[in-house]
Amino acid sequence: MTYEELAKTGLFQIRAPRYTSYPPATAFETARDDSVFRSQLAKLDPTEPLSIYVHIPFCERLCWFCACRTQGVRSLTPVQAYIETLLAEVALAADVMPEGMQMGRLHFGGGTPTIMSPDLITRVMSGIDDVFDRAVDFEFSVEIDPTLVNVDKIRCLADHGMTRASIGVQDFDSTVQAAIGREQSFAQTENCVADLRAAGVKSVNIDLVYGLAHQTTKTFEKTLNEAISLDPDRFSLFGYAHVPHMAKRQRLIAEQALPGDRGRFELFGKAAEAFKAANYVAVGIDHFAKPTDSLVKSLGEGRLKRNFQGYTADNCPSLLAFGASAISRIGGFFQNATRTADYRKIIATGNLPIARQHVWTADDRLRGRAIEMLLCDFKIDMRQLREDCGPLGDFAVDLMSSAAEFNDHVTLEGDVLRLKEASKPFVRVVAQYLDAYKETDAIYSRVS
Repeated sequence: MTYEELAKTGLFQIRAPRYTSYPPATAFETARDDSVFRSQLAKLDPTEPLSIYVHIPFCERLCWFCACRTQGVRSLTPVQAYIETLLAEVALAADVMPEGMQMGRLHFGGGTPTIMSPDLITRVMSGIDDVFDRAVDFEFSVEIDPTLVNVDKIRCLADHGMTRASIGVQDFDSTVQAAIGREQSFAQTENCVADLRAAGVKSVNIDLVYGLAHQTTKTFEKTLNEAISLDPDRFSLFGYAHVPHMAKRQRLIAEQALPGDRGRFELFGKAAEAFKAANYVAVGIDHFAKPTDSLVKSLGEGRLKRNFQGYTADNCPSLLAFGASAISRIGGFFQNATRTADYRKIIATGNLPIARQHVWTADDRLRGRAIEMLLCDFKIDMRQLREDCGPLGDFAVDLMSSAAEFNDHVTLEGDVLRLKEASKPFVRVVAQYLDAYKETDAIYSRVS
């Protein structure tokens, strides 16, 4: 659809969850203690590998556009103390889980994981490897800031098994970088990619953001060409969410310099065209990957998943997350205390630091899987949904109702509800219609 056609539908005024979880985090409840989480840990099956997420919430610089839970530091002293607490959390979880648990995936996120020195990286990896055996198809991914990494850190991560690196770029234009508080030259990024490839890291992802202050299609086209020249295996293309009421640092960004609805639409379109021309395949709503990448293979085989890191080929049924504000997915969602001081205080008492939680109901599993299908494949296969989650029950009524409500955008053929090709921008709108928790006061990001 053209911009004018989409504007007439009101799409650019709609806000909806990104659905990296279901229900969205806004529906989590306050946890009184860690007892429910402990019961879920105790029920884990050692024959099913886990995904492990490690959150390092520290940065030497706080980028103004970022709404993640991070804190700035000027030395490694608070990072070192935090790592000891994190390893204590790992030990507490190990005391509850069955023996012989395996990890199929490991992800270091932040913040800036590469703020850690090689010694700290080794300290964390040793603590994790002491508890979890590595599955045969183990993969290890790390979020990397090219301005805060060097050859020694990259080699250390590679020696510990890093298979994928996700590099934050956002935009290479100097005016845009100055407006969002993130200076990072193309040369720094190019050197980082070269060092990763030299260390044997076979998969590299680059994150770009559209909708930033002072971005134009002309400047963004240059960024796209430079990013593509680095020959990454994947791109993640995220729309900037301006939420200064939630992320106070965003108040440093001049709101009048942000592109409007048409500008955002054109920026995304420019990127999609550039990626397609470079032979990248669109994956879901905001990822692009080489045809040989595991994301594309999973998409073709109907195995693509969506989680807090975006689209993934990770099929581990459970995710165990460590660190302040980290969210585990084990029979539901369990979020750790967000402030590092609170996180450390709770662990010091010998308790797991669960602050918020949501245990899935049968209806949650149905709706969550259906929404995941929609976000991954732009369709809901009800036959597959029944195989995955059991009888549809009352949810079948909502599915039929959605077909009527969005009859201009979806087709219903037999057991398959499918978004029309031109209506893919409405996928989060349709997903929100199927969301049993949508009646909240939460303010979500724009769907465009």
